Amino acid sequence: MKTTILYTLLLLVSTTMMAQKWTYYTPKNSDINGDNILAVAPDNRGNLWVGTTQGLNRFSNGVWTDFADFNEKLKDQFVNCLVADGNTLWIGTDDYGVIEFNDDKWYEHAEETRRLNMKYIRDIAIDHTGTKWIGVTLSGLVQYDGYNWYKFTASESELLSDFILRVVIDNRDRKWVCTNDGLCVYDGRRWTSYTTKNSKIPHNICLSLAIDKQNVKWIGTLNGLARFDGENWKIYDIDNCPIPGNQINDLAFDSEGNLWMATDGGVAVFDCNDRWDTFRAGDKLPKCMFQNVTIDRRGNIWIGTDEKGLYCLSDYKMPDPGAVDSTLLANQQAAENDPSTAETAPKGKKGNKGANINDNAASEERIKLTPNLEEGTLTISMTSATAEVTFINSKGDKVRTVPKYQNNSKINISKMKKGTYTVRVKTALGTRTVKFTLK
Repeated sequence: MKTTILYTLLLLVSTTMMAQKWTYYTPKNSDINGDNILAVAPDNRGNLWVGTTQGLNRFSNGVWTDFADFNEKLKDQFVNCLVADGNTLWIGTDDYGVIEFNDDKWYEHAEETRRLNMKYIRDIAIDHTGTKWIGVTLSGLVQYDGYNWYKFTASESELLSDFILRVVIDNRDRKWVCTNDGLCVYDGRRWTSYTTKNSKIPHNICLSLAIDKQNVKWIGTLNGLARFDGENWKIYDIDNCPIPGNQINDLAFDSEGNLWMATDGGVAVFDCNDRWDTFRAGDKLPKCMFQNVTIDRRGNIWIGTDEKGLYCLSDYKMPDPGAVDSTLLANQQAAENDPSTAETAPKGKKGNKGANINDNAASEERIKLTPNLEEGTLTISMTSATAEVTFINSKGDKVRTVPKYQNNSKINISKMKKGTYTVRVKTALGTRTVKFTLK
């Protein structure tokens, strides 16, 4: 009987996998200009715009175009966010603030970038009136209605932090602002904040947010996914569901209402009820950080990685309710053949080969990284007084160790090479790891 059930499950999984198709793009196999994918956005003309650490790309009818050929300021420029507004593409950069592109015409807000200190743009959202809401790393939230500019900062408003990570507009035109100190909501008059002190949000560093058709908020944090309906919270993490990683870098809904998530341990899709499908790092996808996920108008799923390029999943269908994750199925098959080889990890941890944000979930150690890019320093706030801090590059090599780091002191990072590092902080209370990109 077990053999029959197992054969049926294998057939269901293999049928689903045959229908779907994976394609990936890197500088080695295409004309995309970089393999560290920072932003992906479709427009209403069927184009796909992709921002990398090397600039801006357009993918149209199977052809890649590097837009440094048309605007030299985009050469080797970090393009951190993109949003299409009609025929206008809004581009968020590191060095030149916000750039508009419309039918071969470029407009740069150089004066406003200087006056409002709008370098290192992290996100751009457009509300129902067409007003742009621009999240700036280390510099607050900027409002632009097409004529006037206004800036919100933590010192002059109830914004929790000037370190903005994401901005999302709900169906009541409220602005949901993800920061490294918690989640803020602005209704045009008042601010409301959610932190680990006054809510059940699992971590104060909020990396992503998506809103479903019922106006329920789904919040991605450094320590799991949170569902918030305005009153009640529900938390999803590697201990209670098949999510492949607790660091939820990006979220997006497809046309069927399924929630896609890019994590530190792979990619997952959830029907927001009880069905999951996972693509784990090192299994169906490479070992890397999955930074963003976007669905185009054809239903293709675009997944950006930190150093492995851009992946596209087409013709995807959520597996039949009787099917199971192929990683778990392989473990079950091994157990049937040889019980001694079966994995004994608790549900949600099997096959998770990505780096967790918390090496020791039971630890009481709490850490917060604060980079000062202009000064060239990094400060770590933590529960303990001292720690051993190790920097590990994307290849897994230890490149630097600070053996007796003092809480809240500055680490000089000005001479370190640009790239993505894992910062490992080891104290008497436990060990924590955090991804950090040095630009």
